Amino acid sequence: MPSNPLPAKESNLFKRILKCYEQKQYKNSLKFCKMILSNPKFSEHGETLAMKGLTLNCLGKKEEAYEYVRKGLRNDLKSHVCWHVYGLLQRSDKKYDEAIKCYRNALKLDKENLQILRDLSLLQIQMRDLEGYRETRYQLLQLRPTQRASWIGYAIAYHLLKDYDMALRLLEEFRKTQQVPPNKMDYEYSELLLYQNEVMREAQLFQESLEHIETYEKQICDQLTVEEIKGEMLLKLGKLEEAAAVYRFLIDRNTEKWSYYAALEKALQPCTMEKRLQIYEEVGSRHPKALSLKRLPLNFLTGETLRDKLDRFLRTNFSKGCPPLFTTLKSLYKNPEKVSVMHELILGYEASLRTCGLFTPNDGGEKEPPTTLLWVQYFLAQHFDKLDKKDVALEYIDSAIESTPTLIELYYVKAKIYKHAGNLQQAARWMEEAQSLDTADRFINSKCAKYMLRAGMVKEAEEMCSKFTREGTSAMENLNEMQCMWFQSECADAYRKLGKFGDSLKKCHEIERHFVEITDDQFDFHTYCMRKMTLRAYVALLKLEDVLRKHSFYFRAARCAIEIYLKLHDSPLTSETYPVLWACTENLSAKELKKVLSKRRRAQKKAKLEEERRHAEKERQQKNQKKRRDEDEEEVGGPKEELLPEKLEKVENPLEEAIKFLTPLKNLVSDCIDTHLLAFEIYFRKGKFLLMLQSVKRAFALQADHPWLHECLIRFSKVVSDHSNLNEVVCKVLCLEMRKIFGSKNYETFNNDFLKNKSNSIEHLLSGAKMMYFLDNSRQEKAIAIATQLDERLEDRNVETCTKVLEALLDRSFGSCIPQAEGYRKACHRLFPLATAFTPAVSEDDKAFAPRNHNSIGRDLLTNEM
Repeated sequence: MPSNPLPAKESNLFKRILKCYEQKQYKNSLKFCKMILSNPKFSEHGETLAMKGLTLNCLGKKEEAYEYVRKGLRNDLKSHVCWHVYGLLQRSDKKYDEAIKCYRNALKLDKENLQILRDLSLLQIQMRDLEGYRETRYQLLQLRPTQRASWIGYAIAYHLLKDYDMALRLLEEFRKTQQVPPNKMDYEYSELLLYQNEVMREAQLFQESLEHIETYEKQICDQLTVEEIKGEMLLKLGKLEEAAAVYRFLIDRNTEKWSYYAALEKALQPCTMEKRLQIYEEVGSRHPKALSLKRLPLNFLTGETLRDKLDRFLRTNFSKGCPPLFTTLKSLYKNPEKVSVMHELILGYEASLRTCGLFTPNDGGEKEPPTTLLWVQYFLAQHFDKLDKKDVALEYIDSAIESTPTLIELYYVKAKIYKHAGNLQQAARWMEEAQSLDTADRFINSKCAKYMLRAGMVKEAEEMCSKFTREGTSAMENLNEMQCMWFQSECADAYRKLGKFGDSLKKCHEIERHFVEITDDQFDFHTYCMRKMTLRAYVALLKLEDVLRKHSFYFRAARCAIEIYLKLHDSPLTSETYPVLWACTENLSAKELKKVLSKRRRAQKKAKLEEERRHAEKERQQKNQKKRRDEDEEEVGGPKEELLPEKLEKVENPLEEAIKFLTPLKNLVSDCIDTHLLAFEIYFRKGKFLLMLQSVKRAFALQADHPWLHECLIRFSKVVSDHSNLNEVVCKVLCLEMRKIFGSKNYETFNNDFLKNKSNSIEHLLSGAKMMYFLDNSRQEKAIAIATQLDERLEDRNVETCTKVLEALLDRSFGSCIPQAEGYRKACHRLFPLATAFTPAVSEDDKAFAPRNHNSIGRDLLTNEM
C-alpha cells in the first residue's frame, strides 16, 4: 500500500488521471492532477506527482517531467506506481536498461502486477534479454494460464533461445486446448499450425514436419505454403519422386517462379544437358506460353542447341516488343560463348531488318513491323554499353530515337550509357528529357532525381521530387518524414562530393535516425502479433531487426559519415577557413591567386545569401508546423534535437562520432572487408595499435590481396617500426602477428612483390605505387610511372579506376606532380572521350573554383567541373 493513501474523492480523481492518460487526453489528466495536488493534505502525494510528470513528458516537457517523477518517487519509495512511472519515463528516453531496473523494483513491491510484468517483458524482448523474457513470460503464464498470449509468449521465448523441444511441447499443449473442428478452417489456428511447423523445420525435424503438415493440411488456409513445405521436406528426406510430383504441381500453379524449376531439377537429378532440357520441354508442352521455360534453359545450354533456343527466344521477344529483355538476359554476359552467339544473332537481325524487314533474308512469311527494328536497336545499345563500347551504343540508341522520338525507354537507356561513360551531366540531361515525356510517372521522376544528385544538382533534384511530395512543405523535409532513404543516401554522397560536409552528415544522421525509429517500432508488434497470431511474421520481424543495420542504406550512410569524420579529423573546419588542398594553388602566380580568391569570395557570398533565404523559408515552415501542433490538443512526445550542418561539421571529436557509425558495422557486416579497413583508418588516427592489428587481421582473412588493405598493412608496419616507446608485451604481440602476414620480408620487399604479382590491375598498381612513394619519396618518378600505366592488358582499365589514379596524382599521394597529372589526364581523355573527369584543362581565366571536396578541388585546375 502507498504510504499516503488517498480518500475516496481523491482516489476517484486519481483513477480518472489514469484513464485520461491511457486515452491520451493529457490536458485533462493534468487538470485532475492539479485538483488533487491543490489540496494541502495531498500536495506531496507521490503517485499523483509521478503521474503528472509522466503526462508532462508526453507533452514534450521532459525536464519538468523528470523533476515531478523523481519528487514523487522520493515521497513514496514503496509505491509500485511511482517505480512503474519512472520506468515508463526511462523507456521514453530509450534508457531501456534503467527502465528494466525500475520495473524490477516495482515488482518487488507488487509481484503479481500484470501490467508491470507485461511492460517488463516488452522491454526484455526489445533488448533481446531472452533469458529474462522467458522468466517473465513464465510468471505471466502462472498468473493467467487461460490467456492465449501467455502460452504463445512463453513458447516464443524458448524458440528464440533455440530450445526447440520445449517450444514444441508448449505449442502442442496449447494447440490441444483449441476447439477447432477438423474440417473447419480458422485463420488464427492455421497460423499456429504453420508456426509449429516452422519450429520443427528449424529443429531439423524433417520427418516430423512432413507428417505434421500432411495431418493438418485441411485446416491450413495457406495451401501454397503447405505444398512448398511438402516439397522442401521431401527433398530433404531424399524422397525425390514424391518431391518431383509436388514441384510439378507447383509449376502448373505458377509457371514463372524460377525456384520451382531449380527444385524440380534437384528432385529429378538429370545427368546430361539433354536430360535437363527434356525437363523443360516436358513442362513446356503443358504451358507453351510460359516465358521461364524458354529463358532458364539458356543458362546451361551450349553449342548449336544454345544458338537455336536463343534465336527463338530473341525473335519472339523482339517481335512483340519486350523492353526488359536485356535485363532478363543480363546474367548470360558472364559466359563469353553466350555473348558471342547473342552478338552474332542480333547484329544479323539488325542488318536484315534494315534491308528486307525480316530477321534473316531467307525467312518466309510476312515482314516484321517497324517496331521490331526499334527494339533490336534498343537491345543493341544496351549490349554494346555492357561491352564497354559507348560510341557504338550511342549510335544505335540515337538511331532508335530518330525513328521513335516519343519512347521514354530510349532516353532512359541513353542516360544510362552516358552514366556508364562517366558523363553524369549528360546522363542527368537525358534522364530529364525522358521524364518530360511522362511527368506523371513516379519511377522515371525518381530516376531523374537520382541522376541529378549524382551530377551534383541537388537543388534541381529536390525540385524534381517536389512534384510528388506534400504541398506546403519542402521536398527535403517531406522525404525525410517518409523515410525515403534512397534519396537521402544519394543526397549525402552528392553533398560530400560538393564539399558540403555538414549537409552530408545531416543526411547520414537522418538515415541513422530512421533505423532507430524502425527498431523502436517493434514495440507496436510485441503484443499485436501474439494477439492476432501472426507468429511467423513476428519471429521473422525479430530476426530482421537483429540484423537491421546490415542493410545497404545504413552501410552507405555509415561509410559516408566515417569518411567525412576522418577528413574533418585530418583537416578540421573553422568559421574563417575552408579546407583547400594547398597543391591547388601552389603553382599559381600572385595575379592568378588574387583572381581565384576574388571569385571564391563572390561564390561564398552568393552561397551565404542562398543559405539565409533557405533558413528563412525553413523558419516559416517550422512556425506553420508548430501552429498545427498547437492546434492539436493532445500533442505527443517532445521535439527531436535539430540536426544543424554547421554544428555537425565542427564536432569536437570526429573520431568518436565515426566510431558510433562503425560499431553496428563491426557487429553485423563483419564479412565485408571495407568495414575492417574503415575501422583501421579510425584506430590508426587514434593510435590504438592492438585494434589496428585486429582490423588488418580480419581484413586479411577476407581478402589478402585487397589494394586498400595493402596500403593499411604498409602504413601499420611502418608506424610500428617507427614507434620506439611501445609497451614490451604489445610490441611482442604486434611483431608476432605481423610476421604471419609478412613472413620474413620487410615492408619494402613486401610492396615490391605485391606490385609484381598484381601487375595486371590498375587499382593494385596504384596502391603499390602510393606505398612506394610513402616509403621512399625519392622514387616519385618511378612510382608515378607505375600508377599511370594504361596498357590494354590491364583488366580494370575503366573510367572509375582511372579517375582514382588522377585523384591520387592531385591529392599529393605522390607529392607535387601537376605536369604528370595533366599528361595522364590527356591520355585518359583519348581513351574515354565522354568522361568529364578527363575533359581538357580549363583556360587561365576560369581557374577559379567553388569549394568542394578535396579531390575535386585539385582536379578543377585541370578539368571542367564534373
